[in-house]
Amino acid sequence: MGVNLKEIVPVKEIELSHLANKRIAIDAYNMLYQFLSNIRQVDGTPLMDSEGRITSHLVGMFFRTANLLSEGILPVFVFDGKPPEEKFLEQEKRKKAKEEAREKYEEARQRGDIEEMKKYASRISMLNSEMVQDAKRLATLLGCPVVQAPSEGEAQAAFMAKQGDIYAVASQDYDSLLFGTPILVRNLTLTGKRKMPGKHIYVEIKPELIKLQEVLEKNELTHDQLIAIALMIGTDFNPGGIKGIGIKRAMEIVKNSENLDEAFNKAGWREEYEKDWKELFRLFKEMPVNKDYKLEWRDIDEEGLISFLVGERSFSEERIRNYLEKLRKVKEARKQSSLERFFK
Repeated sequence: MGVNLKEIVPVKEIELSHLANKRIAIDAYNMLYQFLSNIRQVDGTPLMDSEGRITSHLVGMFFRTANLLSEGILPVFVFDGKPPEEKFLEQEKRKKAKEEAREKYEEARQRGDIEEMKKYASRISMLNSEMVQDAKRLATLLGCPVVQAPSEGEAQAAFMAKQGDIYAVASQDYDSLLFGTPILVRNLTLTGKRKMPGKHIYVEIKPELIKLQEVLEKNELTHDQLIAIALMIGTDFNPGGIKGIGIKRAMEIVKNSENLDEAFNKAGWREEYEKDWKELFRLFKEMPVNKDYKLEWRDIDEEGLISFLVGERSFSEERIRNYLEKLRKVKEARKQSSLERFFK
């Protein structure tokens, strides 16, 4: 779910072409859950193969990644590891919400209410280990590197960005900024025309570029103060934040305090939480990361993709081969364009 910093974050809309030839670390779980929620049949049922295995996430991942590659973007998929124990409350909250949505879905199914079924079906999406392994396999067949984080994927991706190994982190959540990524790209895996929930209206969604330094300068904050504000309004490690504290109030408190200890005392942290704020603050500064990763992009394994997606997961062979042919043509056109520029 992540922290909601939208109100204080300056955003610049960009075209996909802006990211050409750039390495982008994609928050894999964030992306896969998007596809699980959005790619469904009319009644909300996820797409499945002939064995009844869910394939919505693979459908989205294949076509979206192919699109990114055709734009010359170099994706690397970063997967979550074991979540910190402080995330337990958020996980329980999400679990309860899914259980409630599942009950509502069943009630709608018994009534034959297709719209309500679709509404609640998107809220009960769950990734299991087989689905995650399938996603990693697909990424590899598409020639993209996979990085396994020991804990939070966004912390891993932010570390890679701070090292200069990638240009930006792609995620819908703002948490990457708290982990210190210099650049965050939102909507990368949602770009294009999208139907508004519950309405017959389509809107054009473009990638959004967010620079951490611009966020800090616009709001006259340090990075530590930004993390403090996030903790006051609520993160995945302390869902809900401090009662009665919104983002404007949190900023006011932080800016008018001599240090963060004073700020959290003013905000009433101790009345809300037993755990010291420093313990949660430290998660954003010292989250475990994998420093022994390799980033290498390879050619697409076309026959491997056909074997996996068509032979094992019931995709349309014609559709997959047609998309791969388009990719080949785009790649050749890019090579030709580069040669022409070189010899001019």
